[in-house]
Amino acid sequence: MYRNGATMRGLKMASQGATGAPRFYSVAEVAEIFGMSTMTVYRAIAAGEFPAVRIRGRLIVPAKAVDAMVEAAVAERTVVDAGTWVADAGTTA
Repeated sequence: MYRNGATMRGLKMASQGATGAPRFYSVAEVAEIFGMSTMTVYRAIAAGEFPAVRIRGRLIVPAKAVDAMVEAAVAERTVVDAGTWVADAGTTA
């Protein structure tokens, strides 16, 4: 049990949306989703080519960002360059 009375299960549930879908992915989960190494994802994040949130040294990736990239690739029937996509999303947000 944690200081505020939360359990590990409670913390995991807090990172999920109302539908039970994750709100964030770890770098390892993103690497598995895209079929690449974790180092490739870390390098893309460090280069500003992939969206992430840093919390006290830990990097997490918003599930919405992953979903939006996939949806854009499917809808546009094209390759989505994560670096360009991140730059474009940053200028419209």
